[in-house]
This record gives sequence, C-alpha cells and structure tokens, in this order.
Amino acid sequence: MRTQTGQTDPTLIRNFCIIAHIDHGKSTLADRMLQITGVVDDRSMRAQYLDRMDIERERGITIKSQAVRLPWNGHVLNMIDTPGHVDFSYEVSRSLQACEGAILLVDAAQGIEAQTLANLYMAMNVNLHIIPVLNKIDLPAAQPDKYAEEIAHLIGCEPSDVLRVSGKTGVGVRELLDHVVDSVPHPVGDADAPARALIFDSVYDTYRGVVTYVRVIDGHLGKRERILMMSTQAHHETLEIGVISPEPKVSDLGLGVGEVGYLITGVKDVRQSRVGDTVTSVAKPADAALEGYDHPKPMVYSGLYPIDGDDFPELREALDKLRLNDAALVYEPESSAALGFGFRCGFLGLLHMEIVRERLEREFNLALISTAPNVIYRVVMEDGREIVVTNPSEFPEGKIAEIHEPVVKATLLAPSEYIGAIMELCQGRRGALQGMDYLSEDRVEIRYTLPLGEIIFDFFDQLKSKTRGYASLDYEPSGEQDSDLVKVDILLQGEAVDAFSAIVHRDKAYAYGVEMAKKLKDLIPRQQFEVPIQAAIGARVIARENIRAIRKDVLAKCYGGDISRKRKLLEKQKEGKKRMKMVGRVEVPQEAFVAALSTGESSADKPKK
Repeated sequence: MRTQTGQTDPTLIRNFCIIAHIDHGKSTLADRMLQITGVVDDRSMRAQYLDRMDIERERGITIKSQAVRLPWNGHVLNMIDTPGHVDFSYEVSRSLQACEGAILLVDAAQGIEAQTLANLYMAMNVNLHIIPVLNKIDLPAAQPDKYAEEIAHLIGCEPSDVLRVSGKTGVGVRELLDHVVDSVPHPVGDADAPARALIFDSVYDTYRGVVTYVRVIDGHLGKRERILMMSTQAHHETLEIGVISPEPKVSDLGLGVGEVGYLITGVKDVRQSRVGDTVTSVAKPADAALEGYDHPKPMVYSGLYPIDGDDFPELREALDKLRLNDAALVYEPESSAALGFGFRCGFLGLLHMEIVRERLEREFNLALISTAPNVIYRVVMEDGREIVVTNPSEFPEGKIAEIHEPVVKATLLAPSEYIGAIMELCQGRRGALQGMDYLSEDRVEIRYTLPLGEIIFDFFDQLKSKTRGYASLDYEPSGEQDSDLVKVDILLQGEAVDAFSAIVHRDKAYAYGVEMAKKLKDLIPRQQFEVPIQAAIGARVIARENIRAIRKDVLAKCYGGDISRKRKLLEKQKEGKKRMKMVGRVEVPQEAFVAALSTGESSADKPKK
C-alpha cells in the first residue's frame, strides 16, 4: 500500500534493532530474517551476512551497525543489527535513535549479561518498545524457563511473554517477525512538512564519494533535489537515493516519512556529511534541526605514528575517512622526539583502539606504531593552574597540589561461586564496592567504582581467567577522584625517551619501571659502549638494567710477555669506549618500539567457546 506520492504508507513501516551482549547471536538471527523474508537467496547466503568487514568475520564480532530493509506480509521492516561489545555501545545508541522498537536478545544457555543490561537501559531511556527474546534454544545446555523468569523479573512482564527462537535453525523466527509487525509502533511524522532526515551513519566510497545513511522523520527527499546539511550549511544535489535490501537499491520515488535509506551526492570532502546532522531541502528548508547525538567522550588515548615518516599525510587522510564511518574516533596531530610526527587518538576502549589500528593498516595499507594507552588526568598545581594531561610527556614539572583521574561505574555479572575471586581482583585494582544484587539463586550482579586507568590494560583478561569465562563486564564514566599518581620516565644513557613514559599509581611505579627496563634490555641491540637503562620518578632512579658493550678482543695479538703490556691495551680500549659514550647516541630500532609498546591482544573481543 502506497500513499499518493507513491511512498510506502508509514503505518506499514516498522523500524527496529537487535540489541544483546557480545556473542548472543544477533548476526545469526539477522541471517535467518534475511533468508525467511527472501531478500537473500540460499545461493548468495553466507554466515554473518551483514558483517561486511574482514575483521568482523575473522573475529566473529559485529563492529558496525548495519541497516537492512525486509518485506514481510505487506509490511516494510527496517532492521538494524548492532554490535554487542561495550566499546561499540555508541553505535548502539545511534541505532536506537532511528527505531521505534528493539529486540532484546538473550542467550538461553548463558542468561542476562552486563552488556545486555546496559543496552536495555539505553533502549528504555529513548522509550523504545522492548521485545524480549531467548535465542539458542536448540543448545543442549539451554535453560529457557530459568532465563525467561530472569528477563520477566527485569522488564516487568510475564515469563510466557518472552519469545523463544533459534537463530541457527530458524525455529520461532517467523513468529518473531509477526510479533514485530503487531507490537512495534509505526513511525509518526508529517508528510507535508519541510523535509527533515537524521544522518545516522556515513561511509566513504573511493569511486562515488560519501554515502550517507538517513532516517526520514518529516517530509520527503527525492532524486535530483537540492539538499542542505543544517550544521555545515553545505548545499548538495542528490545524485542517487535508495534503500538497502541488503544491497543498495535505487528508489526513483525517493524516501518518505519513517523510511530508512541512503543518499549519494558525489561530494568527496568527508567533513561535509557529519553523523547526527539534519538533511533538509533547499527549496523548502526546515526551521529547526533534529536533535543529534551526544558526542562520545574518549575513554582511552594512544598515539598513532607511521613507521615511515613520509606516510604522515596518508595517515591524516585515512583518519579523516575512517572518522566518517566511526564517529566515536577523536584525533589531533602531535609529535614525539623518538617517533616523529603522528596523531594523538581518543578511543572508547582497548578493543576500539585495536580495531581502528587494524582497519588503518588493512584498508589504507599503512604500517603504524601505537604508544601504550593511557587516560586523561587533570593536574592542579600549587599556584592554582590546571593542566589536562592526555599524554605522559605533557605531565608538568614543579609542585603539584593534586592529581585527578577518571573513574568508572563497573557492573559485573557472574555465577555466585566467583564472588570472592572478583572482589579480590577489584580490590587489587583500587576498586570500591558499591553494591551487590542476586538476579537469581546462582547469579549475582556486583557494582564497583574503579579507576579507568586500572581496567584498560588486562582487567578483562584477568576477570575472564579468574571466573573461567563466566563473568561479564560493562562500565560507564562516573566522574573523577583525587589519587597519588606519578610519572615514570625511562632513561637511555641519561636521556628520557618520551614514548616509554607512563603515569601510574605510586604503589605500582616500581613494578612498571622494572618490567620496562627488563623488556628494553632484551630488545635494544648491544652498542659499542655500555648503555644504562633507568626508570626514574623525577630525579629518583627506581630501577636499572645495563646493556653490555660489544668489545673487540684487543689481547688476541699478545702471546705471553709482560702483564703490563696487556693492561696498557685494556686501558687504551677503556679510554676509547669512554670517548665513544660521550658522542654516541643509542639507536632504538623500530621493532623495539613496537614490541615494548604492544599491549597484547585484548581477549575481550574473542568469542566465547
């Protein structure tokens, strides 16, 4: 059924997304929906169909939200498959703005996990209709009755209201699609008002320029129409407009109220199409822009430097293009005495950092070094000055009154037998217990306040190993606290190497210094002279290792004879080494930087077995 303009009637449109914890089967359920609605035939079908990137397919996780249009019983369903990892929750929050309903998916063998709760609260905050669904009911370990009660208790519905499906076998998926049509509200908007469409994603295509994904709220957008980006005031012409089903399909009729689709204007400047901006018509512009999205605050900072300094312009261009596709990425140029020119980048977490670096290396063919991640500190000097430190090299000299570090509210869900191990881990990371609730007889939710700097490295790895993989973690920013922090410098032959500096708690400074000195002793090749590696807090050295000099055997030509002859040769060699040490510089090879600064792969992204 279509309206007079030929558009789909808004009462027949249903916009919904799938939200869940990582590895609970969102992409598999989306695969079955694509097959059952017939938009992908069996011959073209492949697992994780909507996961377009190689990294997503290799790691078995969703990184980018993907929108797709599905026909079902005379209705049009616009579905968005969202990521499940905490580092990509910004993708989820943007997807929720384009929908009226959300399928809350829970693994019937694992139950509710931390990210399930976080995504549920996000959906409730924007007043979406929630459809609770238990997935993987075909597994031998599934306990659907038990977890249906947990979900019912959480949402406030009856256990019988929780739908049961299997994304793998397709059981219950048809009933779920019918339920979406019956229960999710249709989009509401004024078809006669000036056009207003919200940009919820963009991507850069080498041949066609910027491809913009929009959700139309009011009015109508057509082909060959002059459009206006309301925040940048840039004018463009729509060369192509259409829907994604699941490959792009051109729509000559354009997009009407409630529809989700894409625009191509041929623009090559990536700054012209910002996520969260409002698109309107030049001929009949809207008075007010739509509410955009809260800009995400970076949680972790790291420096990205090209191994070949000549690649700096390519890195800048690559970051511009990647930011179009990943609005949570923040960056600014910086330089390092050891690494040359690069960018200081802000990320939402360690996995986000790994994925961005990997995408830059693969998609733009760059070789990069990333410095050790750190968080933002606020330093107050005794004279009242405030300094924001995003990089250890910015840490001020002089008398410091107090240092503030960011803290997060962490929610940990685990079987009750692991309470002791989790509390021990959190206390060791300077955590403060905020509360504990039992979701059921054997599952507990523990809430802690933790310094962000303590959890960005290996906290998740430790949590998984101490709980045999059963615990899950979610966290959100929660202000800052005053802490006893110090800057540890690594000195090579008395000169500080800025790339290896770190800001750590005073109690952990010695351990960091010893570990880094040992690591560098193994990584830096021996020189013609002895090289001391020192870790220091200010002027006080807390750890030291020596790289022994390469020595030529000057006594090889002495056969017998007086000992004074040998001594004379050794003294002469010692003098030469001393002179060499005064003029010699320690060359740190790039491999040493890469190895010393590598954080190891975060196990947070690995799918559970």
